[in-house]
Amino acid sequence: MKDSIRHLIQQALTRLTAEGVLPEGLTPAIQVENTKDKSHGDFASNIALMLAKPAGRKPRELAEQLIAALPADPSVSKVEIAGPGFLNFFQNSDALAERLEAALADSKLGVTKAEAPQRVVVDLSSPNLAKEMHVGHLRSTIIGDAVARTLDFLGDEVIRQNHVGDWGTQFGMLLAFLQDQPVDSAADLGDLEHFYRAAKKRFDESAGFADRARGLVVKLQAGDPECRRLWQRFNEISLSHCQEVYDRLGVQLGPADVRGESAYNADLPQIVAALEAKGLLSESDGAQCVFMDEYQNAEGKPLPVIVQKADGGYLYATTDLAAMRYRSQTLKADRVLYFVDQRQALHFQMAFEVARRAGFVHAGMELEHMGFGTMNGADGRPFKTRDGGTVKLIDLLDEAEAKAEAVLRTKNPKTVVQNGQLGHEHSREKSPPPAVMGKSDIKEIAKAVGIGAVKYADLSKHRTSDYIFNYEQMLSFEGNTAPYLLYALTRIHSIFRKLNKQISDALPGRITIQAEHEQALAAKLAQFAEVVNAVAAKGTPHVLCSYLYELAGLFSSFYEHCPILAAEEAAVQQSRLRLAALTGRTLKQGLELLGLSPLERM
Repeated sequence: MKDSIRHLIQQALTRLTAEGVLPEGLTPAIQVENTKDKSHGDFASNIALMLAKPAGRKPRELAEQLIAALPADPSVSKVEIAGPGFLNFFQNSDALAERLEAALADSKLGVTKAEAPQRVVVDLSSPNLAKEMHVGHLRSTIIGDAVARTLDFLGDEVIRQNHVGDWGTQFGMLLAFLQDQPVDSAADLGDLEHFYRAAKKRFDESAGFADRARGLVVKLQAGDPECRRLWQRFNEISLSHCQEVYDRLGVQLGPADVRGESAYNADLPQIVAALEAKGLLSESDGAQCVFMDEYQNAEGKPLPVIVQKADGGYLYATTDLAAMRYRSQTLKADRVLYFVDQRQALHFQMAFEVARRAGFVHAGMELEHMGFGTMNGADGRPFKTRDGGTVKLIDLLDEAEAKAEAVLRTKNPKTVVQNGQLGHEHSREKSPPPAVMGKSDIKEIAKAVGIGAVKYADLSKHRTSDYIFNYEQMLSFEGNTAPYLLYALTRIHSIFRKLNKQISDALPGRITIQAEHEQALAAKLAQFAEVVNAVAAKGTPHVLCSYLYELAGLFSSFYEHCPILAAEEAAVQQSRLRLAALTGRTLKQGLELLGLSPLERM
């Protein structure tokens, strides 16, 4: 709808320019926003305020001329001037109902991509295989997964890339330790942290071991078969630990998506040679570097992008440049999204610029660093165990499921969520009695709630922000949490169970929008496509979280004030059932885009 209004405004501007009201050459960015107060319409634009000065008119005067120049449109019932000159657009209820009917009949709920489909590489997760996955890997994994799911849904060709740390000097140390303590299965290497610490201890305490480790690095890089065999075995076992975490989290990552640092090892000398050929390299203290005048330190001196150390070794920047070239030339990506810690922002800014100057990426390829903040403990510092150690991600998920099960067992099965709060049923339409559930059912629900709570607590925050990890808050049935949304969806399912139907079933009748709460719910449902496109464009799943929370709250108010099963007229009941079905399907689809597991019962 916003695009339609922008088009109407553009037509009005074109007409006023032709009439001499506006000067030639104006190309304003037409802004259309959702109004907060529906008494002021559904959408508002400040275009008259923006153009009043170049037009030489008062904003309200120009607003009146704009309204007069707007083409008629059946989806807009009226346009009013508010305040100093805002244009407020009111949706036509009949046209809005038709849009919702089209969404209800569509498997994708009327969602289409605002722009042409692209081939998008999503760089996500990227753990270091020398250690077990910890909480620091959560954000890259689940934010990247949610955005990748959204891009998939919109029709982009998505290529997931798990750029794991499977190369480097630390592997010589690990290979030496593997020679001394061979392992035959993933179970034998069950505690990667312990294995790494033990190897590091030997490295620090034994000069002979350290010398042997350094020698193994050289042999590994030279392709020694035995070193390669041990290295491959370690990686296989380490990746199996990662896959266990991915499966528990429900993220769409598998072995086929892994393309680690080692995959680019043979290409690194070519990267340096290509930079040399382009005249981009300079030597600094024996190292090969790229300097760019726009990147300087506090003293005003250019910062280096080091691509080869004085001893001949390569760095992360070299591998990243090789990956960019591969993603451009081999994968033919139109867009590459890097879900990496916000603290790496400068690294990526500089690496992207070097890649462009060197011609490693084609001119139209978009490179975007989707940085994120840290997950912190109650003390505001990065989340740790009580003894200050790193929290394994698998342990955090185990605890989340256990806590979720405890919460579910203590909840009164006759309570419901209304207006964002947990309270006793008091609506005019009683929910059906809860079904008897066995232990396995409770375990499955606890898994969906526990894992979903951890993921949603993260995804609901702006990715560039730090946040405090708190089990109690994330497992609450009040406020913007996964349990609240999951329960809101189960309530909608319960309405349809009374009729022996499902929210996906074909329903009789048509949607009509009359009551105030119907209008509010319908207007929010019509925003789903816009929200999904915003997540894809900016890599911001929190926008979808906020939308789903607001949608659930509006449905709760609708349910309270607009009887469905107790409606006096059949046509009204059918309309409201259709609104309920579309709300349920929208909530379900939104939760799935976030990577959560929707429930029909809780």
